[in-house]
Amino acid sequence: MLTERPYVLLSCAMSVDGCLDSAGPGRLVLSGRADLDRVDGERAGSDAIMVGAETIRRDDPRLLIRSPERRAARAGRGQPEHPAGVTLTASGDLDPHARFFAGAVPRPGPLPSRLVYCAGPAAAGARRQLDGLAEVVALAGGPGADGRPPLAAVLADLSRRGVRRLMVEGGADLGRQFLAGGLVDELQLVIAPFFVGDPGAPRFAAPGRYPFGPSHPMALAEVRRLDAVVLLRYLLTDPAGGAGDG
Repeated sequence: MLTERPYVLLSCAMSVDGCLDSAGPGRLVLSGRADLDRVDGERAGSDAIMVGAETIRRDDPRLLIRSPERRAARAGRGQPEHPAGVTLTASGDLDPHARFFAGAVPRPGPLPSRLVYCAGPAAAGARRQLDGLAEVVALAGGPGADGRPPLAAVLADLSRRGVRRLMVEGGADLGRQFLAGGLVDELQLVIAPFFVGDPGAPRFAAPGRYPFGPSHPMALAEVRRLDAVVLLRYLLTDPAGGAGDG
């Protein structure tokens, strides 16, 4: 049983009809400058940022803090300028030229700038492919997860490495796993003022059994307007220590 894990913040933006992106090859822009600055602030307050391997392949994120002032503030607190970047993969097939790895700066200690959690059989190939760009951690595949490392084991390892606050930024399936597993403490959901309407578009929270259902709702902590979008901030941590029943 997982007894210790980081505080997990799940952050995502979606259309009114729940789409996280379009079904086409181009990235759908769901938030504006004010929200991007807010997300930059959340990144600056985190020890690590996690995305799924498919998000790296599709969106090619850098996961770096944009604001020089925020980077300087982290350095002044004795932290690295940027949080560690973390991803999970079953196949180990990751492009070493992706921007996720281009922003990596080697640093000593238990928390490297890039961590790749990989299904055990694929770990050796991932290490050869990445060639020192990230630390590859081999974990046994979780049941029913298509060989992907189980989240509980990943969170436990991150906790041992000193990660106290983890920001999860995508994609759709990774977010669903965190929510359905009762592993999210805070959900920050940004809603864009339009519909996508495409049945092939990835959606937030696919059907499943979630700890917080109608009989045990999440706690709405904040509603904030950021230009044209709205931020809904929910707290999911149960004060009684239970995950609730959905």
